[in-house]
Amino acid sequence: MNFLDTNLYERQGKAISNFKTTLPAYSGDLAQEITRDQYNFDFVAVNHDYTERELEDALTEKVIKLLIEMGKGFAFVGREYPLPIEGTEEYIDLLFYHLNLHCYVVVEVKVKEFKSRDIGQIGTYINIVDDIVRTEADGKTIGLIICKEKNNVLAKYAVNSSNEPIAISAYELSNFLPDNLASMLPSTEELESRLILDEELESNEK
Repeated sequence: MNFLDTNLYERQGKAISNFKTTLPAYSGDLAQEITRDQYNFDFVAVNHDYTERELEDALTEKVIKLLIEMGKGFAFVGREYPLPIEGTEEYIDLLFYHLNLHCYVVVEVKVKEFKSRDIGQIGTYINIVDDIVRTEADGKTIGLIICKEKNNVLAKYAVNSSNEPIAISAYELSNFLPDNLASMLPSTEELESRLILDEELESNEK
């Protein structure tokens, strides 16, 4: 048994959520069971001062291990998933589809402590997915906020303030790159700049 399976019983179904009041009884129970608290992200390596973008990069680079940690039934749809709406475009950190619940799962990853305003953000994304992504064959979209830490009392009040099905979990991450190595690696922005420059050079050569 590897670290992904350790303490699974204690973590399974333990996220703070409002599923019992926002979903039908059977769906609510099943939705609760697909959550974990805490999520174990030790399969990725980042520097100590990582950003949300860097954590998303690290998670999606290890997408198979991420799916194992998320639990049975999760299918990965996309990262920074675009939600085009009139006049603007929003982006979901991670979008999944749950094969047993037959619904989309919007996941927002926060590298800081949970804030009550995070409920409004993910609630908006749930509404947009329901309107422009979900089909008649899909169940109600649910949301999952995975944050570095949370105040459980505040989290309970926050989910109870929303009519959208939302759960809040923390994650643990202890696999950090050594500082001397992390400082030598290019940032996400530097890699993107290099990629754009390479594409421009290739275009000019043609």
